[in-house]
Order: sequence, then C-alpha cells, then structure tokens
Amino acid sequence: MQSPVRFSSCRGVSFEIKPHESPFAISAPSNDGAAGSTRIWLPWTLGSSSKVFRSIYMSSSRPSSHFCDLDLDGEDDQDDISFAVLEEGKVEENEQKLAPFPSATKLEQPPKPARKQKSRLSVILLDQGLFTVYKRLFVVCLTLNITGLVLAATGKFPHARNRAALFSIANILALTLCRSEAFLRVVFWIAVKVIGRSWIPLPIKTATTSLLQSLGGIHSSCGISSVAWLIYALVLTLEYRENTSPEIVGVASIILSLLCLSCLAAFPLVRHLHHNVFERFHRFAGWTALALLWAFIILTISYDPKTKSYSNELGSRMIKQQEFWFTVAITVLIIIPWITVRRVPVKVSAPSGHASIIKFEGGVKAGLLGRISPSPLSEWHAFGIISDGKTEHMMLAGAVGDFTKSLVSNPPSHLWVRQVHFAGLPYLVNLYDRVLLVATGSGICVFLSFLLQPCRASVCVLWVAKGIEQNFGKEIQEMMSGHPKDKVIVHDTAVLGRPNVSQMSVDAAKNWRAEVVIVTSNPEGSRDVVNSCKAAGIAAFGPVWDS
Repeated sequence: MQSPVRFSSCRGVSFEIKPHESPFAISAPSNDGAAGSTRIWLPWTLGSSSKVFRSIYMSSSRPSSHFCDLDLDGEDDQDDISFAVLEEGKVEENEQKLAPFPSATKLEQPPKPARKQKSRLSVILLDQGLFTVYKRLFVVCLTLNITGLVLAATGKFPHARNRAALFSIANILALTLCRSEAFLRVVFWIAVKVIGRSWIPLPIKTATTSLLQSLGGIHSSCGISSVAWLIYALVLTLEYRENTSPEIVGVASIILSLLCLSCLAAFPLVRHLHHNVFERFHRFAGWTALALLWAFIILTISYDPKTKSYSNELGSRMIKQQEFWFTVAITVLIIIPWITVRRVPVKVSAPSGHASIIKFEGGVKAGLLGRISPSPLSEWHAFGIISDGKTEHMMLAGAVGDFTKSLVSNPPSHLWVRQVHFAGLPYLVNLYDRVLLVATGSGICVFLSFLLQPCRASVCVLWVAKGIEQNFGKEIQEMMSGHPKDKVIVHDTAVLGRPNVSQMSVDAAKNWRAEVVIVTSNPEGSRDVVNSCKAAGIAAFGPVWDS
C-alpha cells in the first residue's frame, strides 16, 4: 500500500483516546500548549510466550458479510470493517498531516519507499499462501470426491455408481452444514465446552481454531463435488434412459444448471467485483434448486421403470430412502435462519457523518456477531456486537455503502434482524486462558464485549485507532476507560503517528504471556501481525477468506 497509510476502522470509523501516563510515555509535539495527554503506555514487565502453529487470515469482498476486506480505492475515513467486513482506505494526498516527532522509537515505522499498490483481490487470495488450512481442506475434500467418482466409473465402487445422485445430495448437505449459522453456533459452543480447558494442550486448541475458521474450504469443495456427482448421475441416466422418465432428466438438468451458475457466481473474482449479484443469485438459485430437488426426489422415488408410470405408494417408499432424509435435513437447515427473522425497534445515533451506532434490546454473549437488513430478501449486513450481556447490545456501522450511509442520513426506527446470532473467530477466544486481542480502528467493536462482561479467557486488548470522540462520541470512549493498564493498550495515531503494529503485537503478547493472538485488521495488516507473531513463536489468527 502506498504511503502515507493510516490504520483505520471497522465499519468506517476510527478511534482516538487519551492514553494513560507512564514512565514509557512518548510525548507528542504540541502547538500552543494543546490540552490533554498525548502519551502512550505499554506494559513491558511480563514474561514470554507460547509456541507457534500455522495460522491463517482471510478476507471477503467489500459488501460481504465475511470477515475482513480491503478497499484501496475508498475515500478517506470511509473504511468498512466488522469481524465480518473490514475495510481500510487510503489517506488522501491532500490530507492535513501532523508534525513529525523529534525522535523515533521502535514503535514507529520508518518511512517506506513507494511500492506498487496491489489489488485488493491479490492481497486477499494470493498473499495468504498456498498451504492455508482453508486450501488444504478444499483439496482433501475434493480429492476424496474425485477418488469416489473414479472408483465408481471404473466399477470398483458399485454403491456410488448406483446412487450417484445420493452422493451429490450428500455434498449439498455438507456444504449447507458448513454455512448453517445455527448448526455452527452449536459446534462452536461444543468446541469451547470440550476443548476450552486449561489442561488441553495448546496445539489441539490452535488446530481446532484453524479448522473452525476455515470451514469455507469444505463448503466450496462440496459445491464443486456436488456438480461433478450430478453430472455423473445424468450421464448414467442418459445411458440407460429407458429406465427413467423425461421429467426426471429435465428436473435434474435444471438443478445442474443452477448449481453450475451458483459455483460460477461464487468464483472469487466474480464475488469480489459483483458481491450483491453473487449474494442474491446464491440465495434465490439455492431456493429454486431446493424446490426442484424435492421434485426430483418425489419423481425418482415414485417412478416405476417396469410400468413406465408413477406409483401412488409414495409415502411408504420415501421414508426408506436416504435421499429423502438428506433433503429434509437440507431444508430444515435452510429454513431455521428465516424463521428467526424479525422486524425490531432500534435506536440509531450518528456521532459523526462517518458512522452510526445501532442499539437493540437484549444482552448478547461476547464473541457473537449479528446480521441486520432493511429488506430481508435483498441484502444482509453482518456486524460485530458490543454488549455487557445484560439489557442491550449495539452494532457499529461505518457509512460506506448505500445502506450504512442511510443509517447516518436517515436513521430508521426499525430494522430486520436474525435473532440467532452466529459465532465466529472472536467466539473462540473462550478456548484459551490468556489472549491478546489486536484491533485497528473500529475493529474494536468485536472485542469490546470481552471487556464489558465476564470471560473465561484473560484478555489484553491492543488498540491502534484515531478520532474517538469525533467519530464515536463519549459512549465508546467510556467503555475503554477504567480498565487496568496491563489489560488495555491504546496507540493514538492522531498524536503518535502510524505505529509498527506487528512489533507492538509481539511485544504485548510476550508481556501478557499470551497463548494466542487474535487480530482484526485489513488483509495486509492481519497478515503482517500474524506472520510477526509466528516468527516470534506465538500462535496467531486473523480473518481468512470465505470462512
């Protein structure tokens, strides 16, 4: 990214805070005796670290609901981030700059020579490496399916050859499970309850974290595999077309077309450039394919190839078929989120023109995320949730897209919500005993709840931000106040300039004796922090593409 670069915000806002005084404070130059502290502190008094394990980071496209994103073309102060979506924009060339510090410290990054600006997609997909857990899960799942197809085609797997459509439906069930927020909420809860114990070895915890945040690899692979198995089933059907009916072939062909188009729409480049198209097509094509799948099940089970007619004994035959029960499971998993959709009253305030705070009734457990929508059939937006776990919770929305800008310009009195909040990487903080949480800008929104309510893990929060009161008002500022010095570390970029966040993270993790570091930043920032922690022997995780 070209200089100058600033660390910005989650869902479009950045924070600024008066840091605490300390013997390690760095004084900022002042003009006309500006009031207020301009110091930063870090607790450099504790011991060292834990072992490193492979980590990954991810991102998704700008309008997406999945973790981090990077917008290199965004306007100043219009970055978008939650633990579902994270944006960072460039500082405009004519932005007023602070006076340089008289001397540098190790926390300040030296000026970097200008380098070629990488595309957002390049950072998201290429810079994360060739052997991420996501990609390994994708390859393993695809390899198993290809092996099964080859064995079926060569006659060494007769069950798969005779039930190819069943294997296609099984893959659809698997990909649906990997995207079912209700199912994954249960899986994450079980993982924390079973593995989140002090005596469980750290490698098991980090491996579990890597697996749970990379289930998108299984989802993608099963999508491709379902298409392959359905093609194989259609080939066999056409080869022995005397044993089937034209209606069955027609329905199967339409399902195949919809699956193929869904896979193409989910291709990273298409999804990145036209995310709204991807989201809507994925949803409506999926619903249409599910309806046709039921038609396919009914037709195939009731068809009698001997009489070339359809039987009336549908019920007794259907309950004996695996295809039927797999389709029932798929249907239930898809319906669950929609039966929890409600239109609820909200209180929306806009401390600045760059962000809004949306308040809802009811407390929410730390680490969960939620989805809101102005129109439930067209679009959903995921945000981190801030809550003390008691009477209310709130979301932080940066004014980036049409919807989030409308929250500032025309605050609604009601919004659509999914009442089942979903678990993501922040929820897995509860797996560990000591955790460093690193956030830039409004990325703090997904971590604030760990400061506001009891948490199994002992957490330290490192926050690099700018402009608290200007962008968020005093409420967020007060939430960060009153905590022990060794628990909350703040770097004010408005007065201290851009820090070396990677080095700060490593030092803070060592002093906190953190088992693991969890970071929310743009793809490049997340990658740098994760890699630096790995090099220092500390396990670290950040957002990954298509989790």
